[in-house]
Amino acid sequence: MPGTLYLCATPIGNLDDITLRVLDTLKQADLIAAEDTRHSIKLLNHFEIKTPMTSYHEYNKVEKARYLVSLLQEGQNIALITDAGTPAISDPGEELVRQCCEAGVPVTSLPGPSACITALTLSGMSTRRFCFEAFLPPDKKERQRILDELKRETRTIILYEAPHHLVRTLTELKEALGSRPMTLCRELTKRYEEAWRTTIDGALARYETEEPKGECVIVLEGRSADSLREEEARSWEDMTIAEHVACYEAQGLDRREAMRQAARDRGISRRDVYQAVIGERERG
Repeated sequence: MPGTLYLCATPIGNLDDITLRVLDTLKQADLIAAEDTRHSIKLLNHFEIKTPMTSYHEYNKVEKARYLVSLLQEGQNIALITDAGTPAISDPGEELVRQCCEAGVPVTSLPGPSACITALTLSGMSTRRFCFEAFLPPDKKERQRILDELKRETRTIILYEAPHHLVRTLTELKEALGSRPMTLCRELTKRYEEAWRTTIDGALARYETEEPKGECVIVLEGRSADSLREEEARSWEDMTIAEHVACYEAQGLDRREAMRQAARDRGISRRDVYQAVIGERERG
């Protein structure tokens, strides 16, 4: 029988946040795979855990995952931990879980601390629907693509950022989204925890004279559905009715549904849309 991969959530700051189940699993596992063994040894020493460790990080995640899967297939139980929080969330553990699933190796997750959920619940913003973007990618084109997508996002948005990149990211968010309400969470679960409710402009003003400190979670208010609908309505103003219908067809709608949507956007009957489309084609 193969062993089991245990995804063990570890504290994001306060060591008392570790669960009894995680402590028990870390002690009983055959091996602990840690993102940074130098960092994790402090946690293990604090709780007097003597289980052997091996490194598993972004730069060895594919090859090392194959090795760990082979150990699991031999019957060993492995606990995966990240530097802080829940493994496989914006983390190389995602690759190990994928390979385990493909190999038929059992995987289970031991719930616990997560910076994105902690920040969301502290933010005072809507928690019913949210999107998690983690760190924006360093590639300029990919980064801009995501920022463009976020312009239309109506859900609460959660981002991670390092303090030395915070001002740059806030500036880009301001350019893409405007100055909207946000909560900046820093030093979560630690002594100087802060959940500062402000705006993007307010945060930029603060850091003109103050150096950002601590790992940050940015929680942004999503765009209102009303403003999005108004923008979409205005976007059709420079189109002919036929172009409007063609735009919906390009999105994958059939002719009938495209005309229905165009009629609803313009506040006219479907017959009027049909006549306009036919008339324009006859003229063409």
